[in-house]
Amino acid sequence: MKFAVIGGTGLIGSRVVKKLNAAGHEAVPHSQSTGVDVITGQGLAEAVAGADVLVNLTNSPTFDDASPAFFQTSMDNLLTAARKGGVGHVVILSIVGADQVPGLDYYRAKVLQEDILKAGPIPYSIVRATQFMEFMDAVLSWTTEGDTVRLPTTPLQPIAAQDVSDAVAEVAVGAPLNGTLDIAGPDVLPLDELGRITLNAHPDGRTVVTDDTAGMFAAVQGDALTAKGDARIAPTHYSDWLS
Repeated sequence: MKFAVIGGTGLIGSRVVKKLNAAGHEAVPHSQSTGVDVITGQGLAEAVAGADVLVNLTNSPTFDDASPAFFQTSMDNLLTAARKGGVGHVVILSIVGADQVPGLDYYRAKVLQEDILKAGPIPYSIVRATQFMEFMDAVLSWTTEGDTVRLPTTPLQPIAAQDVSDAVAEVAVGAPLNGTLDIAGPDVLPLDELGRITLNAHPDGRTVVTDDTAGMFAAVQGDALTAKGDARIAPTHYSDWLS
């Protein structure tokens, strides 16, 4: 099969491309660096031409109130190009619990992206993942003041980027779900505890202070960002990933 992987040079996209090509498919990575722009539409028609499946792993450059416009425009452009190019399956990556956190602009934007895909003309699959383990350093940096990191007790269920990529590749090869697959890591931990585990493994002089008003994840109510029901649980534990 032939896959056009938009955002194919990023954290998840590069791994998806590698996985699909290793399985004998033809997966071509596309991004701004290869001349494809999902906002202006530049290069999109050429990128999706002849592809059986379009995998969209692009991301908004900001997490603020500009993110809905990014996903609206990019999805409109991608679906138009995919329809004209005869693509039979569109796959996107979203966030577990995104619809449960209306207080965050970025999460509302991801729900918008999902809704545009569901209402579109092409069979689809949505893979929703929990927070990436690879993002913990960034999360710590958001609320660092001097040697103190303030973090809330928000329960998270971190997942390794490789496990996410494996799931996306598997779904992309299969028949369209016309629905959603939730994937999550095996451990549910409060964010402040995740911070302490991270800094214990890689000490840099900072300490974690619990503050339920600190940072983006303070807007999350309860266990909204953890997996429910028939979610797939990935194999990689955070402690193993850290080591």
